[in-house]
Amino acid sequence: MSVKSSVQAQFEAYNAHDIEAFMSCFSDEFKGYRMPTETPSTIGKASLREFYVNHRFNNPALKAELISRIVLGNKVFDHELIHGLSPEPLETVAVFEVKDNLISTAWFYLP
Repeated sequence: MSVKSSVQAQFEAYNAHDIEAFMSCFSDEFKGYRMPTETPSTIGKASLREFYVNHRFNNPALKAELISRIVLGNKVFDHELIHGLSPEPLETVAVFEVKDNLISTAWFYLP
């Protein structure tokens, strides 16, 4: 599995609201950051699962639209529009670090 295919698998699971497929893309030691913070907002798979079950996949209107993707080494930069969280789509950039075919760290940037 390539760095890009790991991120693509989580993207497809996100849009399908498939929590099991989504979780299978992340390492047990996952850390997620909502930038510009220096402290992770999510640590570990249990925390990640709880957040997505209770705050994302319970929203039937939730959908990510990929605008562009850049792969640089073991990092994937996704420029996306997120639909369903607000009246207008939210523009975001997600940076995923992939180790051993699993997403180990993610940084989320909003305007």
